[in-house]
Amino acid sequence: MSAQSIEITPSYGIQFGSKLNYGVNYLKISDGDQYGVNVGYEVDYGTLVEASWIHHDAELSIKDIYIAPTERKVADLSADWIQIGVMRYLNDAPVKPFVGGALGLVILAPSNENSEIVNRSLSNSTEFAFSFKAGLNIMFSEVVGLNLQGNLLFPVSWGGVYVAGGPGGIGGGVSVSGTTIIGGFSGGLVFRLGTGS
Repeated sequence: MSAQSIEITPSYGIQFGSKLNYGVNYLKISDGDQYGVNVGYEVDYGTLVEASWIHHDAELSIKDIYIAPTERKVADLSADWIQIGVMRYLNDAPVKPFVGGALGLVILAPSNENSEIVNRSLSNSTEFAFSFKAGLNIMFSEVVGLNLQGNLLFPVSWGGVYVAGGPGGIGGGVSVSGTTIIGGFSGGLVFRLGTGS
């Protein structure tokens, strides 16, 4: 690998959702597909500084002894992860294992709220987030290869659903936030540009 190459990696995969417990209750996001793109610039031999974007859609559900004694959908949830990080290759062979980490933001955007659970639209939120990844690039040539990787995404705070029953209907009362882990796997093509010395 020559220094100062640029790698562009579009990818598609699956994320496995997560659950945030509060007491005997919980908020849950479902499994769903994910897609994104990663752009890396090699700053040292085998070390890249990266900018990444990952998008996934899921369903947000709640189980709460006062609001929804059985699990009910609250809303659809769209998440966009925008991060800056570092990736390190572990060797310089055609099959290149790597590890990496990143910091940034996740933008959570609920939609299609269940009016039986909430009586108003839920607000978008932007949270600090970090992530780790590991995988391998299988290079078919100096320029094109196959990317396979696993991700662990950590929104530092998520939830924010504010729902409860009252004389005026359902709305207001439970505000939940916390840290959770969202795992996923993805695959894609990696394109390496500027491979000359």
